[in-house]
Amino acid sequence: MSLLLLLPPQSSTRLSPVVTVAATGSFGLKPLTSVTPPRSTLKPTTISISPPTADTNATPQKKVLVPIGFGTEEMEAVILIHVLRRAGAHVTVASVEPQLQVEAAGGTKLVADTSISNCSDQIFDLVALPGGMPGSARLRDCDVLRKITCKQAEEKRLYGAICAAPAVTLLPWGLLKKKKTTCHPAFFAKLPTFWAVKSDIQVSGQLTTSRGPGTTYQFALSLAQQLFGEKVAKEVAELLLMRTDDDNAAKKEFNEVEWSVGHHPPSVLIPVAHGTEEIEAVTLIDILRRAKANVVVASVEKTLEVLASQGTKIVADVLLSDAQESAHDLIILPGETAGAQRLSKSRILKKLLKEQNSAGRIYGAVCSSPAILHRQGLLKDKKATAHPSVLDKLKDEAINDAEVVIDGKLITSEGLATVTDFALAIVSKLFGNGRARSVAEGLVFEYQKNWSL
Repeated sequence: MSLLLLLPPQSSTRLSPVVTVAATGSFGLKPLTSVTPPRSTLKPTTISISPPTADTNATPQKKVLVPIGFGTEEMEAVILIHVLRRAGAHVTVASVEPQLQVEAAGGTKLVADTSISNCSDQIFDLVALPGGMPGSARLRDCDVLRKITCKQAEEKRLYGAICAAPAVTLLPWGLLKKKKTTCHPAFFAKLPTFWAVKSDIQVSGQLTTSRGPGTTYQFALSLAQQLFGEKVAKEVAELLLMRTDDDNAAKKEFNEVEWSVGHHPPSVLIPVAHGTEEIEAVTLIDILRRAKANVVVASVEKTLEVLASQGTKIVADVLLSDAQESAHDLIILPGETAGAQRLSKSRILKKLLKEQNSAGRIYGAVCSSPAILHRQGLLKDKKATAHPSVLDKLKDEAINDAEVVIDGKLITSEGLATVTDFALAIVSKLFGNGRARSVAEGLVFEYQKNWSL
């Protein structure tokens, strides 16, 4: 059963820049400029189901392995899984740890589909390694994964790695020989000097490498193009709300006020549900924790584990009923239609949002979730944006030419790939441009602080 609901291509929204793209095509985007992200929706679920599958009428479904371990970079893993599933691949998320639940580098808890030992006799069209530390070292030390990946390279099937993984994982396995390679700037010196390339994406034969969380959309789309062709990659990019530099979506701020939360680390509540958009939730969690905010992930379901829109299993920190005892400086709602519907049915969340507004504290939403705020009267006399599919529901409050909109202590975004800019905008308001720029550098993402007032 699939949770994927494809929308018709919409007008775009922005993301991070790409410096150089090697070897294969660039989805019709300019090869030496920048790429940015697109949009999407979803379907409700209340039971645990298998990851989304694509149309099986034509050719056999492409099989992709994404291994994860303790300390894997969560944005990289989740974006890879999400984009490749959207493109039509059957993605298996395999744990290299003794257990399926894995705590990622930023503290996000992910649950794999299976153990890596169950994948040893399978043939994959692509093996894609997320990075992060110590996640890349955990992948490197997994003998089963080493054998799978070395066989993949020997039989000239696609394999790829991002962030620390090219230098920390593939290099000791001998899989970078005579291959032009890139990786995260912090590990670049470990690459063989003659073959190291400072590009965001590098394709060298069957090997594709990339730099970090901020280049993962481009990395995943490059892999999707190699698996399914340029047309599919472009369609997925549009659905993710990615854009090129030629499509200048603005960030707009109205009624500018200081977001002061005192001298303590800001407390941020991120509620999640079955059907929540995983790339939005995980991007928010990862970036805000990198900025040293105290992020609490709360499930509105009866269980901590939720099944997100593209089949990723996320384990919340607490149930929302337990999180309501504390006041939070900021409440942010991730989107997707099914997830937003389930959030909107939570009486506890409705009460918390009402209290947040009454107390003059900060709140926001992305993708389809601004419609929740609208129905509660929390957008009255304020400007906001949302996913194009729900923007008309905001009526007079709608701003349709901006990817991120701030109005006083309200912040909204179109969602999906624009959430990277959205999260960095929150960091900038809470901590200042210097902190936002520092976080963006760690992500390998071009931070743009300019706002239209």
